[in-house]
Amino acid sequence: MAQQSLHRPIDPELDAPASSPDSRRTPHTRVAIIGAGFSGLGTAIRLAQKGEDDFVVFERADEVGGTWRDNIYPGAGCDVMSLLYSFSFAPYTGWKSTFGKRDEIFGYLLRAAEQFDVRRRIRFGHALERARWDDSRKLWRIQTSQGEWTADVLVLGTGYLSEASLPDLPGIAGFEGQIMHSSRWDPSIDLAGKRVGIVGTGASAIQIIPSIQPLVGSLTIYQRTPAWVAPKPDKTIGAGEVWLRRNAPGYQRFRRNFNKYGREIVVALLSKPELMKKTLQGSALSNLHAVIPEGPLRAALTPDYVAGCKRVLFSNGYYPAIASDNVSVVTTGVTALDGTRVIAGDDDREIDVLVFATGFHTAERPVARLIEDADGRTLAEHWQNGPAAYLGTTVAGFPNLFLMLGPNTALGHSAQTVMIEAQIGYLLSALAVMNKRSVASVEVRRDVQDSFDATVRERFAGTVWQDGGCASWYADASGRNSSIWPSTTTRYSRLTHHFDPSEYRLTTVSARARDLTMESPAR
Repeated sequence: MAQQSLHRPIDPELDAPASSPDSRRTPHTRVAIIGAGFSGLGTAIRLAQKGEDDFVVFERADEVGGTWRDNIYPGAGCDVMSLLYSFSFAPYTGWKSTFGKRDEIFGYLLRAAEQFDVRRRIRFGHALERARWDDSRKLWRIQTSQGEWTADVLVLGTGYLSEASLPDLPGIAGFEGQIMHSSRWDPSIDLAGKRVGIVGTGASAIQIIPSIQPLVGSLTIYQRTPAWVAPKPDKTIGAGEVWLRRNAPGYQRFRRNFNKYGREIVVALLSKPELMKKTLQGSALSNLHAVIPEGPLRAALTPDYVAGCKRVLFSNGYYPAIASDNVSVVTTGVTALDGTRVIAGDDDREIDVLVFATGFHTAERPVARLIEDADGRTLAEHWQNGPAAYLGTTVAGFPNLFLMLGPNTALGHSAQTVMIEAQIGYLLSALAVMNKRSVASVEVRRDVQDSFDATVRERFAGTVWQDGGCASWYADASGRNSSIWPSTTTRYSRLTHHFDPSEYRLTTVSARARDLTMESPAR
């Protein structure tokens, strides 16, 4: 068993040798990571690269991949360039196209887990049931579906696209057709010649629709709000480009950074609705007009809000699919299901297979109900007036808790991997401070968190996100935009570059515990 120096007060129960035949000691790790998607894997890889050897990843499924493991619907892929939608510390030169498809991205994560030897640290089939901060021991008590652990630091790598959102419709339980959510696609369901309905016109729907349209007998799209859909500049990566990426030192890094900083320009557009109308919105409108002739259908597909208020989507096949003879658009949301009938206002029709492309629980994240402070109050209860976290990463009242892709870290212009990398760097900086100063716990000060949240609120003023004229998943139940980061990734990376201890309440380890050596469970 590996020996690991842990900066934590000695506890007779906790520190009983794991190998003792009479020991009932709960297994302990320095860092516990929940989830093995991009956030969790990235954190694990960087910990390993930095020599932080004592960590465990808890994954509820039987494989890594998170969103890209679960989303197997037809046409699944990314709308951010592959070079950017990957880790700078785990580069991949084998992308086949400008925008990665689902199988490629999932394969990338599988290879990364093997390449950086972190798979052996993952406990598959361990669904988080509860985690509570023990203030007397300065550690997290974690209950999974397979047992109990303790950890000095808890990292939530569950993201915000992990819990599917299904509408609570009258008759849904007794629907006599087949139902599936886009993130729980059932490939055994044969769509050939079927009457298919799809609820939603967001990021998943615009990929599914052109993929299944040629197969189905009829396709009904239930649209409450149309999306702005711009052309997707996708192409196959040529042999010359592949050679350069693999053989020219620095070339891929240059291309990645070029894409990264080039996308920052979009933030300026999102900050000024009038600029957005003249640029990206104009491109999306031209995309629509090039395929859909003037008339009722074009009118139905034309949004009445400023592009960017909801995420701008990218597709070259969406409008051609809608223009097909076997596709119809219903501009009223589904109100009830009855037998095999789907009712949407005055529209009532038979549907064999109903697909819900209705997104995820983003602002009100179910995992927040499982995280408890020292008094047993959940993170969800702390967030009853809206989610908030300092830098979208740490929360007052929850020592040693680090969120990956927490409140106000989602992007409307770039890749989430950039934000994840910044947050991982912040975590590593915090761990370094804890090691150097023999700190048992760090808890962000309430005034620091509140000041940061107020600054974020101020930055929304006058932007497309606030004044764009739409209702989107960016907003929580109180109407606050608790999802989007209203600035550049460059600014966020600068803010998270260094962990500042003065912004935190620190609890130091007693002198007698500083040289504590603890036997960790075999990995």
